[in-house]
Amino acid sequence: MSNDFDVVVIGGGAAGLAGAIKATDIGLRTVIIENNQRLGGIPFQCAHPGFGNFYYHENLTGAEYSERLISSIIDRKIPFFTSAHVTRIKHIGPLQNIVKIISKDGIKEIKTSTIIYATGARERHLYETGIKGDRTSGVYTAGEAQTLMDIHGIMPGKNIVIIGSGDIGLIMARRFALEGARVVCCIELFPYPGGLSRNVVQCLHDFDIPLYTNRMVTEIKGKKRVEKIVTVDVDEELHIIQGSDQEISCDTVALATGLIPYTKKLEDIQVVIDPQTKGPRVNDILETSIPGVFAAGNVIAVNDYVDYASDQGELAAVGAYHFIKEQGTTRSDRMPVELKGNIRLIVPQCISGNRDVTFYLRVNRPRPRSTIHIKELEKTIKKQGVTPSEMIKISLKKEELQHVKDKLTVEIK
Repeated sequence: MSNDFDVVVIGGGAAGLAGAIKATDIGLRTVIIENNQRLGGIPFQCAHPGFGNFYYHENLTGAEYSERLISSIIDRKIPFFTSAHVTRIKHIGPLQNIVKIISKDGIKEIKTSTIIYATGARERHLYETGIKGDRTSGVYTAGEAQTLMDIHGIMPGKNIVIIGSGDIGLIMARRFALEGARVVCCIELFPYPGGLSRNVVQCLHDFDIPLYTNRMVTEIKGKKRVEKIVTVDVDEELHIIQGSDQEISCDTVALATGLIPYTKKLEDIQVVIDPQTKGPRVNDILETSIPGVFAAGNVIAVNDYVDYASDQGELAAVGAYHFIKEQGTTRSDRMPVELKGNIRLIVPQCISGNRDVTFYLRVNRPRPRSTIHIKELEKTIKKQGVTPSEMIKISLKKEELQHVKDKLTVEIK
């Protein structure tokens, strides 16, 4: 089967665009499929700075970050489809895949040697939170509120409660305040905030916005629009403390209750999904369990920084290059990465031992001081102030890994 392209990149966000640029630069015929009306992904609608500090070594707004990537796509004349929906991925064999799309130009089947799947993550909506109450207007995900404000210039409300304290929720708290809204509070189920420490300081503390931890929203009340919410306190085991009910008046609720990797089309072709990350299991070149199908960005694990997603896009492109160059024989026996101690998740989940590898991991519980121990390498790394909201990044050289035989054990004490 003669292929139309060497790489089909599914997703036109930070990971997908960086992957397409890298793939083109190393000589691969590349096309991008994006289901939105424009390239750029979520950063395109972010008016706040904090993007590009690692990738471009500049502090950019999200829109500036996306624009740089889009300009590079245009400069290289990389073809792309927007408003295009992938309806099916068919994996025939090594170097043989078909991606079926529906776009404004009709139905098209694209034959490709490899795939980079970079579809990102979706927000958890109200009906996944277990919050009961009236079906009233004034309830948004934080991302929807951001789109209304930064793309369409529409203010969602005046008195706002944010449920959850992930980074997008913290950033939107500041955004609401800057636009003149009263942010009543942020409410967090766990005893610690869900976002980066810098965002807690810059978005809440600097604007005197209270953060209530160990508290749960149980109900939203209102007739035509949100009028109030009902909250209860929870203990360390997240059990409700009876008699702690409290009503808080507001006209708008913004949900910042987490992101879920969008893996639907990967699941359709039986890619193995990691129960901890909710994304595909990948190796050290971000190849999934299906040969020649790679993944990058928030679809493999939700990243703290967009720069990490772009780095992963480039790594997936390099993986695709070697897969094609070696005629689909780059897959070696995969050594699993075993987790111990205070570790919730890690990416990649398996390695070859033949390449440099960068691990991204998160802990289960916050600790003021921790030690990362890699048993087979007899390597110890000391860390200060680990927390579940902040991703830990570890890089290892192939020279360190070449004598590892069966598995790599990573433990945080």
